Amino acid sequence: MTQIYDKVALIGLGLIAGSMGLAMKRAGLASQIVGHARSSETRNTALKLGLVDAVCDTAAEAVADADLVVLCVPVGVMGDVAAEIAPALKAGTVVSDVGSVKAKVIDMVGEHIPEGVHFIPAHPIAGTENSGPNAGFTELFDGKWTILTPVGDADTGEVAKLRTYWERLGAKVDVMEPERHDLVLSVTSHVPHLIAYTMVGVADDLERVTDKEVIEFSTGGFRDFTRIAASDPTMWRDVFLNNKEATLDVLGRFTEELFDLQRAIRRGDGEQLFEHFTRTRAIRRGIIEAGHDTAADDFGRAGKKDS
Repeated sequence: MTQIYDKVALIGLGLIAGSMGLAMKRAGLASQIVGHARSSETRNTALKLGLVDAVCDTAAEAVADADLVVLCVPVGVMGDVAAEIAPALKAGTVVSDVGSVKAKVIDMVGEHIPEGVHFIPAHPIAGTENSGPNAGFTELFDGKWTILTPVGDADTGEVAKLRTYWERLGAKVDVMEPERHDLVLSVTSHVPHLIAYTMVGVADDLERVTDKEVIEFSTGGFRDFTRIAASDPTMWRDVFLNNKEATLDVLGRFTEELFDLQRAIRRGDGEQLFEHFTRTRAIRRGIIEAGHDTAADDFGRAGKKDS
């Protein structure tokens, strides 16, 4: 197994960073993996679980002499973390991230990147509803997409190197413009999460349905809403605050569709409902054919981690 980077520093030690550490070790991608988290408990847990080889009390200490630095912190604090580590970065270091918003991250982090340091944003489209170092597992990125969003003057050699890094973590890799990424993800991830949070909140507020009934009869769609709505609230707060334009655009389109369906139901327009459901069913089939889910009973989730 050939190493790609000598020292890799993971800033933030939750689900994504922990899984990266384990996947790096599986693939032999680095000679040393160092981590930092604000909480000493999190640092100690990550070290005990073998997610990293060593932990540091400060982010600046962790990135010293690192060849690759990956920011695995909530989007809202990435600018502050970048400012903190900037003086400690050596020339030639690659700084990347795992945030699910890209344009705003590029603005926040990019202004702190020193001359001679390469900033190549990335977003692994992988995760579960669980968070923290205990949630990490080696196979998280296997067969999942990671999107790179390099800025215009990015070093092509370093972009290719980071692409290989993610591929050897198990991911499929694509390159996309930051604004395009944010629009696509607002459709495929951000707005669906917002809808899930809203629907679970509606069930909680609906006095005619008891908590016992919601829990006992949660199958199918609502069960999946609760799984999504269990995701890290800090992360999702920051996603919506930092991807406002795309989220509001897609949410507006969704609202129009919802009102249209509401009118169809009120009118008893079965033909419109049937045509709508037929069209959306085809999208589900496309997702299965692309290998991003399974048609197995219970979505194939029984006995394995959700992702």
